[in-house]
Amino acid sequence: MSLTRLSVLALLCLGIVGCAQIDRQTELQVAGDSVERQVLVMLRLPAPHFRPDVSYTGSYDRSAGRDARRQIAELLAKQYGLKVIDGWPMPALGVDCFVMEAPANASLAHIVENLSLDSRVESAQQVHLFRVLAHNDPLYPLQPSAKRWHLDELHKITTGRRVRVAQVDTGVDVNHPDLSGRVSVARNFVDGRRDVAEAHGTAVAGIIAARADDGVGIAGIAPEAKFLALRACWQAAETGDAAAYCSSFTLAKALQFALDENVQVINLSLGGPRDRLLERLLDTALSRGITIVGAADPDIDNGGFPASHRGVLAVAGDDGHDVAGDILLAPGRDIPTTMVGQKWGFVTGSSFAAAHVTGLVALLRELAPNLRPQQVRETLAPQALREAVDGARVIVDACAAVSRTAGTCACACPVALDIRSSSRP
Repeated sequence: MSLTRLSVLALLCLGIVGCAQIDRQTELQVAGDSVERQVLVMLRLPAPHFRPDVSYTGSYDRSAGRDARRQIAELLAKQYGLKVIDGWPMPALGVDCFVMEAPANASLAHIVENLSLDSRVESAQQVHLFRVLAHNDPLYPLQPSAKRWHLDELHKITTGRRVRVAQVDTGVDVNHPDLSGRVSVARNFVDGRRDVAEAHGTAVAGIIAARADDGVGIAGIAPEAKFLALRACWQAAETGDAAAYCSSFTLAKALQFALDENVQVINLSLGGPRDRLLERLLDTALSRGITIVGAADPDIDNGGFPASHRGVLAVAGDDGHDVAGDILLAPGRDIPTTMVGQKWGFVTGSSFAAAHVTGLVALLRELAPNLRPQQVRETLAPQALREAVDGARVIVDACAAVSRTAGTCACACPVALDIRSSSRP
């Protein structure tokens, strides 16, 4: 090979490496390195195109005008002293969402206000930071939580078969013995890496969807659900623990993907400040009949966002925390589950209580695929039961919920039937 060709190849390799480094830096910025200086700017997508030759559901052409909207985003960034970091189509809301970064000394509130008044902008907001609601707690088990729900008896009636469940979380160890082959779809909305295995996402995934009857580890609540692992959060490795964070943008991308995939249940074992973009996506999901389960922060009266959002099933651990009356309680302490590195361990936190309810909802949706979110809530915590306990904490009874949906005794029959009778008008 000639020296000239070698030189060209070397330059190309350097160029590729350089591009990879630039892309990686952009991903890190979007993930969280400078979230406190970022704003989200939404630009309108073109109207849906009607085609008389097909059944019409209303869809946006994601590619139409993409370059034009990118140019508008760049012009807006230049005008307001910002830098465009990334962009993502969100057809569920009829917008393209762009992440822009402000200088360190800029007033984000002032920038957002001015952008919101610009006629080219559909809406604008600051990027918020969220965190997962859990911590590792290596304690010996007192009693496996699955036994409280008579899981083996429930699985004789329903296993969540074919129900599409999306977990929005940190990365999942898809090669774990209890999860291998159980993850139908894995996507990373934080950076460009594949197969990122992180503690929190792996633990939540095991509770929801670990394989049953394989001779190892645990059995998930919904072991035959069609499970989607959507990485929108990242583990803060430098802290040396399971602390993990997500941003408005990464969460929004994952929620849009879940909507595109027509999921039936979404697990959000995380919490943070109210966020307008995420609220809009949650409302869209709820309007489509998707059940959303959110982990309630025990340190906040109403459980915090997104658990407090209307229509979301808010869940906390049944380990004695004082929580609002409309927050459901499920097993959340010393829960055996999957760990990174082909291990198992015990975890504690609202995240894992929410995972239990997510799996239970998948069981119910197999039995009654068209259950609306409000019907799911009534099944888990009937109005008659809530009135009977007079605002006291409502602990989810999986046997009663499955019995009520299946129309037959599932397990713990005397208790299940008593509760079913009390819920009748």
